[in-house]
Amino acid sequence: MSTGLRCAVLAAIAGCLLAGCEREPVRTTVIPPRHAASDSVAVAPPPVVTVPPATAPATPPITQAPLPTVRNPGDREGAELLAQRTLLVPVVGIAPERLADTYDQGRGQRAHEAMDILAPRGTPVVAVDNGRVAKLFTSKPGGLTVYHFDEAGRLAYYYAHLDRYADGLREGMELKRGDLVGYVGTTGNADPGTPHLHFAVFKLGPDKKWWQGEPVNPYPALRRAAPATEITASR
Repeated sequence: MSTGLRCAVLAAIAGCLLAGCEREPVRTTVIPPRHAASDSVAVAPPPVVTVPPATAPATPPITQAPLPTVRNPGDREGAELLAQRTLLVPVVGIAPERLADTYDQGRGQRAHEAMDILAPRGTPVVAVDNGRVAKLFTSKPGGLTVYHFDEAGRLAYYYAHLDRYADGLREGMELKRGDLVGYVGTTGNADPGTPHLHFAVFKLGPDKKWWQGEPVNPYPALRRAAPATEITASR
C-alpha cells in the first residue's frame, strides 16, 4: 500500500471513532423475578375439625320401691334389717303381687306371725337370701322345716310344711339366693287339701338360737322381692 493510501485509511478510522459508529447499541434486558408457578394449582389444607369427646349418658341412681305399709311390721329392728336384704320370693313361679299379708291372722289361740304362700304340691321352694342352713327339723305343727340364717347371722328364715327336702340338703351347708331347699307340701298341721309354704322371719338374739327370736312380718320385704323363675341345686 502506498504511503498516501495508508494515510487515508488511518484518517477514516480516526474520524469514525470521533463521530461514533452506526451499529446496534447493546441493550440490557431485566428479567423480573418469577412469582409462584402459574402452572400449579394451590390446594388449601383440609380444615381441622375438632370433635368433642364423647360423654357417657348420666345413669340415674337405682332406687328400690318403698316398702308397703302394714299394720304390724313385727320387731322394728328386725324389719329394718330385712328391708336391707335383696330377697327372692321363696316359692318358684309366684309373683310378688300375688302375696298376701297373713301375719296378723289368728291360728287358734296364737297369732300366725308368718306368711302362707299357696302353691301346688311339689312346687320348688328356694332360699330367699344368701346364708347357711342352721337346722333341719321335724315338728308336729310345722312338719318338715328348714331354719336358714342370713350371712350376718342376724335374721332367721323359716320354711315349714315342706313335702320333702331338696336332695343333699344338710345342716351347716352354705346357701345362695335361689338354691333349692325343698318342695311345697302339707306336712305338720297344714290342711291336706291346701298345700302351701308357711314362711316366717325372726330376728336372732345374741345366742343365735335357731328356735328363738323376735318375729318380723316378711310381707313388706317380699312384696318388693324378685320372683323366683328358676332354681339351682343346693351345694
